[in-house]
Amino acid sequence: MAIGNGDDFDTGFVGHRFRHHGFAFAELHREHHAHWHDDALDGIELVVTLGSEWNVYRSESAAAVEAEAALVRTIVERGIPLFAICFGAQVLSHAFGGVVQRAPEPEIGWLDIELADPVVAAGPWMAWHDDTFTVPDGFTELARTDSGSQLIVGERSLGTQFHPEVTETMIERWLRSGGAEQLVARGVDPNELRAATRANVMASRSNADDLVDWFVSKVA
Repeated sequence: MAIGNGDDFDTGFVGHRFRHHGFAFAELHREHHAHWHDDALDGIELVVTLGSEWNVYRSESAAAVEAEAALVRTIVERGIPLFAICFGAQVLSHAFGGVVQRAPEPEIGWLDIELADPVVAAGPWMAWHDDTFTVPDGFTELARTDSGSQLIVGERSLGTQFHPEVTETMIERWLRSGGAEQLVARGVDPNELRAATRANVMASRSNADDLVDWFVSKVA
């Protein structure tokens, strides 16, 4: 099962690699959280939670965040493997007592992460976020940048602040749906991000494959 926003639902390279391992995905949309049922997790063997334009701490998204946090706690309590990306990782942190807040500086673009344990490549990885989260009890930080945690792992759970799933098509969709204006407001040329994406995306795909493979073999 994958959880995300209906207007930007794409598991990308991560979903492709999980399918390689024999998993399939039903979609659960955050906008319809009021209609989630208690049996939503019955028969589920893996959950991927995706990124979002939402913020964990905004009042307008509070009901959806709390619904997802409650579901995440149930996922972890049941021992269902959880792979949480960006906003999904922030909800994971929030669900177990971590703090999600505005980052000192937004991170948008291709970057390397500082690894405490070299379980995956340092980069390139795509980052696109304004927020950061603290490491909740029961989790270990495996990577970070100056902005904050980038990779945490718990019992059968993993959270990434970066976007291992991202494809070139995703980046173009984000740029066309307001991301380009966001970059221009920060003095960044969207075409520079397009060019950097073309230069880095295939290496990132290989890194994403390795991350999923490690998750399946060592975490899940």
